[in-house]
Amino acid sequence: MLALSGCGAGGNAAEDELTVLVEGGGLAELQPIADLYKEETGTTVTLVELPYDGLYDRIQTELGSGTVSFDVAALDAIWLSAFADGVSPLDDLFTDDVQADLFPGLVSEAQVGGEFVGMPIFTNSEILYYRTDLFEDPQNQADFEAEYGYPLAPPANWEQYRDAAEFFTRDTDGDGQIDLYGTDVKGAVETEWLATVSQTGEEHMVLDPESGEVTINDAEHLEALDYYTSLLPYAPAGSAQLDWAGAQNLFYQGQLAMMRFWGHAYTQTPADSPVAGEIGAAPMIAGAGGIAGVPGAWYLSVPAVGTKQDLAKDFVAFAYEHNELSIDTSLGLVARISAFESQAGVAGRENYPAILETLNAPATSARPATPHWQEIVDTVLTPMLQKAVEPGADNAALLKEAEAQIEAILY
Repeated sequence: MLALSGCGAGGNAAEDELTVLVEGGGLAELQPIADLYKEETGTTVTLVELPYDGLYDRIQTELGSGTVSFDVAALDAIWLSAFADGVSPLDDLFTDDVQADLFPGLVSEAQVGGEFVGMPIFTNSEILYYRTDLFEDPQNQADFEAEYGYPLAPPANWEQYRDAAEFFTRDTDGDGQIDLYGTDVKGAVETEWLATVSQTGEEHMVLDPESGEVTINDAEHLEALDYYTSLLPYAPAGSAQLDWAGAQNLFYQGQLAMMRFWGHAYTQTPADSPVAGEIGAAPMIAGAGGIAGVPGAWYLSVPAVGTKQDLAKDFVAFAYEHNELSIDTSLGLVARISAFESQAGVAGRENYPAILETLNAPATSARPATPHWQEIVDTVLTPMLQKAVEPGADNAALLKEAEAQIEAILY
């Protein structure tokens, strides 16, 4: 792969231009790489930014028509299965050395039908955020240990997380109203619950794409849903409608002591937030199966009907080789293990070790490789969670209903 990278695709790179379709995050992450590629090869890389849904629709339409206006596309991980038949295999780029420098979940996720269909450009995972001013307060430390029998520290497992969530849910100004909650519970997004499923030790969240078996109605999924909803007493009302943006806003306003959230948020705290400068980062919490998150990766893929196959693959290889250039961007996310490790001890990158440990954890697994995944999320998983966080929900019945709905989609 390194022999390809920067070679100018046979010496004609100066005469060529590549068009790469990206979403907003991809634009930020790839711009410095595109600039260096131009400098080293003479090839102009034009990054065409589209909104998330618009990017999906354009790729779907053009691949379906057999004629494309782009040479490379940045694909969300959950799109890989849907577009696998329309992109070129990248097996020759995934050498042993390349695979060794990628998280196991990314290597498996990049493969559909036994072929590598995308090269990761950056990845993410939920990690634990906590208020250092609360956790390091001597009175809180003394009171917590007296009540729970062990020292107050960033929680590492389910029990510790629930204890800390309970402890910090309180009325802080004496008006009789709770104004600080230990955590949030997100009902309007599915990924955090999926991470909880993997934390049980479940190897196939929701379904097994190899056998086609729908697993959502097993004991591990119920255990995860029961734990997820057990946190409701320590979370603000309105969980059924709480999504990523809402949870982030609650934390930045100082209403939460802890939050499980995507790793990139560490550097995005508003300067006027009451918790600015008082946020710590730790790996995602562990269940019986250990620490687990859900990789949130984006991949570069090359359309099979593209007319610049060699040059496009050369840019993909170059992007992997120079992945560290994405560190100093708005998201600050990379894909290679070595790029994450290069920031050890660097001020402002305290979230990197937490992301690294979470993504390297054996229980961390990618979402199932099925072209129906987005439909399953939109029509089954999110509605199920919204019902589960309502009072009186029957979690076992909800999972049984979800099983039937997913089977109807798949079969």
